[in-house]
Amino acid sequence: MGVQAFVLPDPGEGLTQAVIAAWRVAPGEDVTVNQVLVEVETAKSLVELPSPWTGKVVALAAAVGDTVPVGAPLIHIDAPDDAALPTATGVDGAHKPVLAKPPVRALAKHLGIDVATVRPSGPGGIVTREDVLAANVEQSPGHLAAYPGDDAPWLTGGTVARDGRSTRVPVRSVRRRTAEAMVTSAFTAPHVTVFRTVDMTRTMELVKRLREDREFADARVTPLLIVAKALLLAVRRHPEINASWDDEAQEIIYKHYVNLGIAAQTARGLMVPNIKDAHRLTLHELALGLGELTAAARAGSTTAHAMADGTITITNIGVFGIDTGTPILSPGEAAILAFGAVEPRPWVHGGQVEPRDVTELALSFDHRLVDGALGSVVLSDVARILTDPAQGLVWS
Repeated sequence: MGVQAFVLPDPGEGLTQAVIAAWRVAPGEDVTVNQVLVEVETAKSLVELPSPWTGKVVALAAAVGDTVPVGAPLIHIDAPDDAALPTATGVDGAHKPVLAKPPVRALAKHLGIDVATVRPSGPGGIVTREDVLAANVEQSPGHLAAYPGDDAPWLTGGTVARDGRSTRVPVRSVRRRTAEAMVTSAFTAPHVTVFRTVDMTRTMELVKRLREDREFADARVTPLLIVAKALLLAVRRHPEINASWDDEAQEIIYKHYVNLGIAAQTARGLMVPNIKDAHRLTLHELALGLGELTAAARAGSTTAHAMADGTITITNIGVFGIDTGTPILSPGEAAILAFGAVEPRPWVHGGQVEPRDVTELALSFDHRLVDGALGSVVLSDVARILTDPAQGLVWS
């Protein structure tokens, strides 16, 4: 075959170009079929492009940050004559090419699915987006762990034990990265957690008013919005909590910006995208930012840019009906706030016991950067604003 030019494929949806986000290979490296060559970022998503050949990288035709039009060369690969396209084994044991458009291959890679294991339903045996999504369901933990019948092994995505009582599946890329990051964080940063029980009644009243406010008609208003604003205001009063520890340089890095991370449970596993420069946003802009972040996470379109450079995080465990916990820090951050379920409880208010909306807050922090006093006052500030949201007007 000789030297082949791999060009930027048409990502569909009317997009005509993409930006080189990261190269996964370098000149002189050997590559195999389906090995990821490059990450490109379009206006809508981050896409990993796999190699259609086995061979050696001759040259990169674009640099990180370059904008490349559809059809332009990305990389040149010296592929031998027997280099093959992706193949799958049919029922009859014969090998045949796996037919799938680049966006579909990217989706499969994004979900950690080998496209060769997906049953095609499109014309001519092409693998469609719906086929990949169906395979994702079949390979989900809930499906693989279910037992609809004692006589059936559980489809694709793993190896069924001889006795049929368990299925082993490879750890998917997102869950692997999450696990590695959490283990590194847990055993590198000395965690300390402080807790606070908070009367959220006035915050819940504010949420109700904002939902009826025309200015917020285009935004989804939830208690998390007020918690996020409260944390941002607390960071403003105590900016030293917005920091990271550089172990190699033995330096503390104090951030002059707040990229607010929101832990999100997705089909790919736990992700922590962040709202860039959240400290500059109005309450309405923050509500829109939270909505966009949540929608992207649910759609599986969260980009690498959205995941990078977080400075402090909120994990909303209350959506699962959980009161509190001891959250693990996101790597490179000094603090994470857990927001528990808001529930009516008997509470002393105005000298009388009455039902109030109450929640639990937990703040974990890196004790190398944050001492107990700083962690406690930050959590107390968040609690004060949630107890009396008008306090936020004083601090903003």
